[in-house]
Amino acid sequence: MNLVVYAVPFFILAMLLELFYGWRKRRNTYRLNDSVGSLFLGTLSEAQRFITLGAGGYVYYLITQHFSLPLMDPGHWWTWVLAMVLYDFCYYWLHRLGHERTILWAAHVAHHQSEDYNLSTALRQTSTGFLLGWIFYIPMFVLGIPAEVVITVGSLNLIYQFWVHTEHVPKLGWFEWIFVTPSNHRVHHAQNDRYLDRNYGGLFILWDRLFGTFQEELAEEPCVYGIRGPLRSFNPLRALTHVYVDMARDSWHTRRWRDKLRVWVARNGWRPADVAERFPRAKADLAAFEKYDPRVPAAVGWYALFQLVAVVGLLNIMQFSAPDYVAGVLLVLVLLATTVTTAQWLDGADPAPILRWEAMRLATIAGLLGLGWLSGVAPAPLLAGLLYLMLNCLALPSLGRREHAVATPTLDAGQVSH
Repeated sequence: MNLVVYAVPFFILAMLLELFYGWRKRRNTYRLNDSVGSLFLGTLSEAQRFITLGAGGYVYYLITQHFSLPLMDPGHWWTWVLAMVLYDFCYYWLHRLGHERTILWAAHVAHHQSEDYNLSTALRQTSTGFLLGWIFYIPMFVLGIPAEVVITVGSLNLIYQFWVHTEHVPKLGWFEWIFVTPSNHRVHHAQNDRYLDRNYGGLFILWDRLFGTFQEELAEEPCVYGIRGPLRSFNPLRALTHVYVDMARDSWHTRRWRDKLRVWVARNGWRPADVAERFPRAKADLAAFEKYDPRVPAAVGWYALFQLVAVVGLLNIMQFSAPDYVAGVLLVLVLLATTVTTAQWLDGADPAPILRWEAMRLATIAGLLGLGWLSGVAPAPLLAGLLYLMLNCLALPSLGRREHAVATPTLDAGQVSH
């Protein structure tokens, strides 16, 4: 039912083709640090299923059992057409309110933090959307659409959205009037005043035209990608939590009890007046906008690519081996620790504390491999883990010697566009 897992090889191939095309046209839209950061978030988003308990799924089950209309026939084509249209309608409102209400923006913001726009941006997904996002799809279950149909059309909707995250496809004529395209979705990812909070559809752009949220991409105003309060970091944990942390701080610091509660349900951008005065937050000046691109040694770039391959490999092992809950939680923590420490290297932080974190991370992995050996885990994953530890131990000493920083491999053979 969830087809996204099977689409991953095609996603990788498409990203490689886009990268090659950009090189050939001298208009590459990839940077190594930004792309690795996006793919780390995509990996963590897929991994969160091993630690979340699925409260939404249980609510869907109760609705189907006790409150829904008679289940529709999944063998009838009309069920699938209705489900595809209704799913995108529900997605439109989830997506729109995800930009209009801070508590929902907290989950969605990770997808918009990239200051580049390419196919890796499509995979930059949240790991906290499961908290509230399921609420918006309740109408589908009330109407009697079978769960397997909902999940399947949902994965098809997400797969469709992958290809629209590119700068290399121009406007597509009549297609722009009905469906989401690269052009009208570029607008959605832009932080320009004219483009802000527009074009929410996943499959159909008709909803935006109907409800007044459509904006055409204009040749005279190129898109500037990213968010108004720039993250200035590739740290995935910070990317996933910074809006939640901001809300908690505002709720703590404001003096009025009413405002302490309102912070969590207010429109995006609202802050208590007393907190905004005491703790102002600067917004990016687009006239002087510069992408976050810290200079680090070339070895850091290669190390980050190695870690990206490693975490994707571990995620695949988890998906096909189906670990129990405790093992799943431990492996997700390994993924998180690996992505966070690698992001610190990409951020150009001081090597000494990073090396201490790396030592603790590798010691923990060694301990887990020992537990796996005692528990009778198959030898192939254990040998892969030992090889991974050895390669890390060989690479880290060179990363600690950083007297002369040089640029990370940029993946760029020409001009990088917005």
